[in-house]
Amino acid sequence: MAPALGRSKVYTIDDIYDLPEGQRAELIDGQIYDMAPPKRIHQKLINRLCQTITNYIDLKQGGCEVYPSPFAVFLNKDNKNYVEPDISVICDKDKLDDSGCNGAPDWIIEIVSPSTQQLDYGIKLFKYRTAGVREYWIVNPMTQTVNAYDLEQEKGTCQYSFSDNIPVCIYHGLAIQIADLLE
Repeated sequence: MAPALGRSKVYTIDDIYDLPEGQRAELIDGQIYDMAPPKRIHQKLINRLCQTITNYIDLKQGGCEVYPSPFAVFLNKDNKNYVEPDISVICDKDKLDDSGCNGAPDWIIEIVSPSTQQLDYGIKLFKYRTAGVREYWIVNPMTQTVNAYDLEQEKGTCQYSFSDNIPVCIYHGLAIQIADLLE
């Protein structure tokens, strides 16, 4: 996913809001990145992961909230960073307002598409780590792998296949097998 508009100008959240209706984009360090329409597998994964996580939170009577994209995340509480993660889990309700999440979600999941690989594995990993996201998953339907990053403990990455039970760092009793969600 290359910057949509040249690199010479530094864009702000106002530029995101000025985009034509229906056009989605993200803003990272003042650069706008167009978002292509997602594939069906992408949407199915978002739906099933949200259901699984929400069911677990409800079962444990937890206070975290799960938001699928499009959901605005203002990572650094500045006007040069605006992302729409595929899934955001927020446990601090003080970060939530009518606009979205102001600050780092606790857990972010991105579903990779061919056009977002560089952004998801590189730029977003760095931005999420430095913003204070506790856990970051990159789910890749093309390779049927999940890179799970425990950013809070700085344990690096563990790569799993869709058939593995993937432990969730912020919920010690939850493990998710992606293959089960796709049946």
